[in-house]
Formats: sequence, structure tokens, C-alpha cells
Amino acid sequence: MPNTRYRRGKVYSADMAMYMRQLSEENTNEAQMTRLKRNLIRCMKEEITERQRTVLLMYYGKQMSQREIGQVLGVDRSCVSRTILRGERRLKRCLRYGAERYLRGLDEE
Repeated sequence: MPNTRYRRGKVYSADMAMYMRQLSEENTNEAQMTRLKRNLIRCMKEEITERQRTVLLMYYGKQMSQREIGQVLGVDRSCVSRTILRGERRLKRCLRYGAERYLRGLDEE
């Protein structure tokens, strides 16, 4: 049988309170991350152009370099860089401002 030591009194209560706090924070963070991921997918489908979506998926999803993406698409690396920056800005704007009310409305459904 393992050596288990039970604490009694204030020390045990403090440990349990801290443990419960950590569990609730993990659940809250997990719910926020789930909602953020779901909203990010919606924004990618509806708020950015097809070209931006393709480049962002190649860059972040397939871990391709900007030079490799440029070769595949037949464009210069600087064009790929600008497309990534513009797509990121639109996604940030969507998640932060423009779609906040829209996304909140979809969460309630």
C-alpha cells in the first residue's frame, strides 16, 4: 500500500481550496480557447479572401516557408508576406471588433 498521508485542519483546507481554484481556472481557460478556435474558423471562412486563406493555411497549417509558398503559387516572397500580414490583420479585426456582436449572437444559438 502506498505511503499516503492525510492532512487535517487548516493546511488541508488551504490545499483543497487552491486545487479547486486551479481546476476552475483550467475549465474557464479551456472554454475560452474552444470558443476562440470556433470563432477563428468562422472568421477564416467568412472574413478573409480565398487567397489569404490559402496562404495562411499553407504558412501555419503546413508549416511552409514564405519562399516555398511563393514558389507553389508562382508569386514573389514579398507578395506572400504582405498577404499573410493582411490576412492576420483581418482576422484580428474580426475577432476583436467587427464580428464580436455577430459571434456572440451565434454562441447563444
